[in-house]
Amino acid sequence: MTNHDGTIFFLPGLGFGSASAAPLAAALGDRFRVVGIDLPGHGRTPDAVDGSVSTLADAAVTAIEAKADGGPWLLAAHSMGGKVAALVAARVLSGHANVFGLAGVVLLAPSPPTPEPMDDDTRALMLSWAENGPLAEVDARKFIAQNVASSLDAAVEQDAVGQVRQMSPLAWQRWLNEGSRENISATVGVIDLPVVVMAGEDDDDLGASAQPRLLGAVYPRARFVSLPATGHLLPYEQPHKVAVEIVRLWESTAAASPEVDPEWGRVIASHRTGVEERSLLARRAVADDLNYRPRALSPGQLATLRALADRLVPQSEARRIDLAARVDADLASGRGDGWRPFGLPDDASAYRLGLDAIAAVWADGVAQQDALIRRIIAGELITGAPWGGEVFGRWFEDLRTDLTRTWMAHPASLSRIGYDGFATSGPGAEPAGYVSLGAGVRDPWEPADLGTLLSDTADESDGSGDRGATNNTGQARRENAA
Repeated sequence: MTNHDGTIFFLPGLGFGSASAAPLAAALGDRFRVVGIDLPGHGRTPDAVDGSVSTLADAAVTAIEAKADGGPWLLAAHSMGGKVAALVAARVLSGHANVFGLAGVVLLAPSPPTPEPMDDDTRALMLSWAENGPLAEVDARKFIAQNVASSLDAAVEQDAVGQVRQMSPLAWQRWLNEGSRENISATVGVIDLPVVVMAGEDDDDLGASAQPRLLGAVYPRARFVSLPATGHLLPYEQPHKVAVEIVRLWESTAAASPEVDPEWGRVIASHRTGVEERSLLARRAVADDLNYRPRALSPGQLATLRALADRLVPQSEARRIDLAARVDADLASGRGDGWRPFGLPDDASAYRLGLDAIAAVWADGVAQQDALIRRIIAGELITGAPWGGEVFGRWFEDLRTDLTRTWMAHPASLSRIGYDGFATSGPGAEPAGYVSLGAGVRDPWEPADLGTLLSDTADESDGSGDRGATNNTGQARRENAA
């Protein structure tokens, strides 16, 4: 049983190791588990085989996979770590990392996926510091001084200098010559995650004025925070302000979304779950955009659909899925179940016409709203309906199916109803499907709330076909063995 709300995985900037996460951990207190990661050549970690960003991301993903607990987490990154974080987040969302629960990203003066802006003189000077081995103390202090708006506390500065001097000179040179110049934007693409980007107003190259231009297209949901009287070393200069933004992001994402039990998160992250399935579940678990703008419907139509969703698929007030927004996104992209009732136009057009008709007769009272819904389901003709009562009822059945299907697709809903069929055909699903078939029983890899393990002498099956079972709450479940 964990005693923290979630985990913060921290990727440090050039010259710094996992110890640079300490000021942030102190500012956050006991609410979060903060895990600093030593990238190759940083801290006491050996150099990598090359200086590519992909290799740095490999190391970061491996560390996260080893320390993730299946619960929700945020990825925080500073400077160089920001470029690595973009690749890590892309891999997690694509399902190519054996980890689940990424809720958002916090970037501190990050290096962008495109080549980092740095003038030739600065690059040459920094390279000269590592020509003959690790940085000398005078050069390390110069590096720190050039990257802060005002002097750090003596003890804090000494810690930062010590970390910079500990870094491998080869890793230092590789970043300046290779990693910082690499363009990984095509690989990263667009990252649809809640993101906060913090930068100092006194940072020359990666400061507050530059970040929207550098990252706006990569992170469409990013919120940019400008910090006055701040340079480049945010983890040391502004740990408390960074902590405030982390908590703010957490409250609007992981804490506001339906909870996925960590044991289920570990099953999703395991090799039993295929890459495509893990990608779908990772994206579905991401919190909805609070500022979502409809793409297929009008704002009024979206509001009506949200009101209907509240009556048709009740949810917790504190932890919700914006079902209407997700249906709207599906309508805009052409995704659907491939089914259109006879006599109706295309899905998006049908939704617009149907929602306008419902809005015209929608009442404020819950009892009246439910009565209207029952009338539509019964096939009664409502005032202003674009089609006859029977056809309108068929369209409304489609709407109810879309909302329910969207709710069911969320990993929290799958755990709630006890469906783990997504984990039966991944590369580590040996044997594929299920072995123990029967009511109230489960295989060793399944979450413990689904039933009782059979003894080693229990009857076995080849795992094919469907299985009916009950979990320990007595709730029936039906799982498809792939």
